[in-house]
Amino acid sequence: MALARRPHPSVFMFLIVPFGAQFGFVQVALAYLLTQNKVSVEAVAALLAAGLAPNVWKFAWAPVIDATLSPKRWYLIGLVGTVIGIVSMSALPMTASSLPHLTLIFLWTSVTTTFIAMACESFLAYLIPDEERGLTAGWYNAGNLGGGAVGGGLGLALAQHLASPVVAGVIVAALLVLCALPLLWMEEPPRQKGHGPVAAVKFVFKDVLLLFRARMAFVALFLCFLPIGSGAASGLWSAVASEWKASADLVALVTGLAGGVAMGVGSLAGGWYCDRTDRKRAYLLFGLIQAASAVAMGLAPRTPATYVIFTQLYGFATGLAYAGFTAFVLESMGQGAAATKYNVYASLSNFPIMYMTTIDGKAHTRWGSAGMLFNESAWCVGGMVLFVTVAALLTRFWPKHWPQRVEEVEAQLAPIE
Repeated sequence: MALARRPHPSVFMFLIVPFGAQFGFVQVALAYLLTQNKVSVEAVAALLAAGLAPNVWKFAWAPVIDATLSPKRWYLIGLVGTVIGIVSMSALPMTASSLPHLTLIFLWTSVTTTFIAMACESFLAYLIPDEERGLTAGWYNAGNLGGGAVGGGLGLALAQHLASPVVAGVIVAALLVLCALPLLWMEEPPRQKGHGPVAAVKFVFKDVLLLFRARMAFVALFLCFLPIGSGAASGLWSAVASEWKASADLVALVTGLAGGVAMGVGSLAGGWYCDRTDRKRAYLLFGLIQAASAVAMGLAPRTPATYVIFTQLYGFATGLAYAGFTAFVLESMGQGAAATKYNVYASLSNFPIMYMTTIDGKAHTRWGSAGMLFNESAWCVGGMVLFVTVAALLTRFWPKHWPQRVEEVEAQLAPIE
C-alpha cells in the first residue's frame, strides 16, 4: 500500500495539544486552586486518577472510530467536547463540595479527548513511514506534554491574575480550537475496501486478534502494564508546591511554559534517539532516568530553586519516556485498524499512570513528599526488572514457527485501498 501524502512530523505536535491540555488544566490549575482551599492532596490525587479512567478503557470504543466516521470528523467532535468540558469545570467553585461535579465533568472531557488522540493515531499509522516514527513520536509527545503546560501553567497564571477561573477556562479553550487548523491540508488515511459497517467491524476485530500473534506486539502489551516512566508524580507538583515554598507564579512557570519546554525537548530527544537504537531498550533507559530524577528531588533541600530544577529534570525524563513508548508501539502494531490497536496499548499504558497517581497520593499522606518520590522510583525499578525477565523468557521460549513482527501476520487482513 502506498503512503498518502505525508505531513511533516511537527504537525502532530499541534494536533495533540488539546489532549494534554485538558488534563493539564485540571492537574495544575484546578489542583492548585483546590489545595489552596484546603482540599487534601489525597483528594486531588483521587480526582486526577478518576479523570485518567477513560484513558484506561478507551480501547472499548476505539473500534467505533476505526469503523465509522473519518479521523478528521472524530477529531472535531472530540475537540468540541473538550472545549465545553474545560469551560464547564472552570465555572465551578474550587472547593471540596464541588469535587463530585468536577469528577463527572472531568470524566466526560477525558472521554472526548480520546477521540482526538485516536484520530491522530490513525494519521500516524498510515501517513508516517517506519524510519520517521521515532521522530514523529517525539513531536507527538512534545505536543501532548506541552499541551499539559498550556492547559495547566497558562490556565493557572490566568486564573491567578484575571477576575475568575472561568475567564481562564474560556481563553484556554479558545486557544485549543486553533489546533485543528492543520486538518485543512492533511489527507485522510486510506480505509479498507468494502468499508460498510459490518465489513468494517469484522476488519477491526480480525486485525486486533491477529496483533498479538507477533512476539514484538505481545512484549509491547506486557510493557504497558508496568509503572516504567509513568510520570505520575508530575500530576501532584502543584499540590505539593508549598513544601518547597513555591509561589503560585513559580508553580505556573515550572508546570507551564518551562515545564512544557522541558518535556517537549525530552520528547524530541527521545524520539531522535529511538530512530537510532532498539526502541524497547531506549524506553527502559528513559524510565531509569526518570526514577533517578525523582530520587534526587527527594534528597535535595526544600527550596524554590530545587523545586524548579528537579521538576524540570523530571519533566525532561517524562518526555523521553513518552516518546520512547509511542515509538515502540508504532513499530509493534503495524497499520490496519490503527486507532483500535494503538489504543489497546495506550489504554493499558494509562493503567499504571492511574494506579501510580493513587499510590503517590497515599504515599504522600503516609510518608510525605520524599517518601512519595522514593516509593514511585522503587515501583519503576521493580517494573524494569520484571520486564527484562519476562522479555528474556519470551525470546527464549517463543515458538520459532510463530511470527515475530506484526508485518508477518498482516497479509491475512482484508485488502487496503
